[in-house]
Amino acid sequence: MKIFTKEILIQKFKDIKRMGWIENNRHNNHGGIGNTLEDLLGIEENNLPIPNAAEWELKAQKIGSSSLTTLFHSEPSPRALKFVPSILLPNYGWAHKEAGKKYQINEMSFRQTINGNNFTNRGFGIQIDRASNKILITFDSKKVDTIHSDWLKSVENNIGLGELNPQPYWGFDDLMHKAGTKLPNTFYVQAEVKKDKETKKESYYYCKVLMLQKFNFEGFLKSLEKGNILIDFDARTGHNHGTKFRLRQNNFTDLYESITEVI
Repeated sequence: MKIFTKEILIQKFKDIKRMGWIENNRHNNHGGIGNTLEDLLGIEENNLPIPNAAEWELKAQKIGSSSLTTLFHSEPSPRALKFVPSILLPNYGWAHKEAGKKYQINEMSFRQTINGNNFTNRGFGIQIDRASNKILITFDSKKVDTIHSDWLKSVENNIGLGELNPQPYWGFDDLMHKAGTKLPNTFYVQAEVKKDKETKKESYYYCKVLMLQKFNFEGFLKSLEKGNILIDFDARTGHNHGTKFRLRQNNFTDLYESITEVI
């Protein structure tokens, strides 16, 4: 395993930038931009082996991409209820598009990407309660779009149209520990992308690197309130893919107290 100092790693980033366009060596892999960078650095996954310092992570993203960056996975409380598969999926779920095809005829789905700025068209939103130090998922049947009227009737039959009871939530202290553990310090690398018309292979130009230090939980909460961090539920009857906290492009700097432009 290679071991870096921050100074050596920064120099490595500068060397990679001087290499210019680099072909994705993980063709057909959606994470190719990060995997290719890891291969260039000679590291596994996104953990950077920098001894005698706080933990570091590596995040890579395409410039101009609208894709979200997954920050971490965390299931809501009360965890003993197994809220997603036990309450949200059976009571608020809908028929999976592959039901009767890829999956069994009764396969259900609950997929919602929720932000603090507005409600989804199925009536779900985020409520940040600073008095009780909780981030809660809320439901308002009046916010449901008419295209989901049949689904809303099924919700009414299943459990009624009131607020979620109990409401799934994350306590500030638990979430601060989770986020602080996963995102203590980060090298955030951005790359321009081009695709060969014939081979369809992507190439990357790693041209911008920020060194982000001292995770800021208040910045995290404000990003949730502004809709820059989203909570992503992705479950079906046969499998819960996990609940993710995900970040919009170009908003990493809001989560840290110290930002240093490396390149």
